[in-house]
Amino acid sequence: MRRFSDQNKLVTLSDINVTPLLDLAFVLLIIFMITTPLLDQGMTLDLPSGGVADPGMDPEKIRVVEITAEGDYFLDQSEMPVSELRTSIGQTFQADPEVFFYVRADKKATWEMVANVMDLLTKLGIPNVSMRTDFGSE
Repeated sequence: MRRFSDQNKLVTLSDINVTPLLDLAFVLLIIFMITTPLLDQGMTLDLPSGGVADPGMDPEKIRVVEITAEGDYFLDQSEMPVSELRTSIGQTFQADPEVFFYVRADKKATWEMVANVMDLLTKLGIPNVSMRTDFGSE
């Protein structure tokens, strides 16, 4: 590359322009940052079959939502349809924002039923939710 200056018209500057190299490095960095999370397709988990109440929690502040294999919903052992469940959970949360919800489902309950309850709790803005793994114990 030849550049001309005012002092000498035949002076050659031999500097490497690193701007295109930096642009390439940043583009590759962005591509790797975007594609790396997509490489995790899933993992094999060995989930526990039971659990106990969290230590230090007030049992009075725990509400239990249960889902049976037949698709029935219960809130604190009272059977109710999903629409009534939404109202009851909303009222309970408004009365005490520190309430904690356990979601317990039978092994044979469909994923859709569990997802409906989790979606309901999320839409109501309830932050304290715990999935319980063993339907019959506690």
